[in-house]
Amino acid sequence: MTDRTFLAVALDDEVRHGLVAFLGENIATGSFPGKAVRPENWHVTLRFLGETTPTQLERVVAFLDEHRVVSPFSVGFAGLGAFPKASRATVLWLGIDRGAEEATQVAAVCERAAVTAGFEPEDRPFHPHLTLARVRPQQDVTVLVDRVPRFPLTQRVEVVTVYRSRLGPAGATYEVVTSVPLA
Repeated sequence: MTDRTFLAVALDDEVRHGLVAFLGENIATGSFPGKAVRPENWHVTLRFLGETTPTQLERVVAFLDEHRVVSPFSVGFAGLGAFPKASRATVLWLGIDRGAEEATQVAAVCERAAVTAGFEPEDRPFHPHLTLARVRPQQDVTVLVDRVPRFPLTQRVEVVTVYRSRLGPAGATYEVVTSVPLA
């Protein structure tokens, strides 16, 4: 049996609740573009693995456990952004500025763990962010991105969380499989 899994930074409850309030204050009801990601599913993806066998997952976790090269750190959030760009967004996200270098280092270790376990290398560069909505069809979110200020809260990152993703009629649900402490 295989599961869809990914490696991520989980959000703590203070940041999650703060972000819900922040978005409510800064984005008028009904003006949020696309299909919003439910707050309980918010996280910062470090490496999406996809279909994963139990053996592959064991190898990834063992690699992360053996290669704890980044000490715990804090992340600070920036403003909104979009992929591929605000004028033709398909993803609306909240950026990370403080701690971005450390998050990128952790993502690099996650990438090495994935490749060591037999996954194909990621072909896109890592950009630390929290996905807020998927926008289909693409649309221009420039006004929104420019209008919403930076999110003021910070969070301590002490572990890499391994999630299992289950797709259902109400969308994806995520289950924590395990967490691996940083150095």
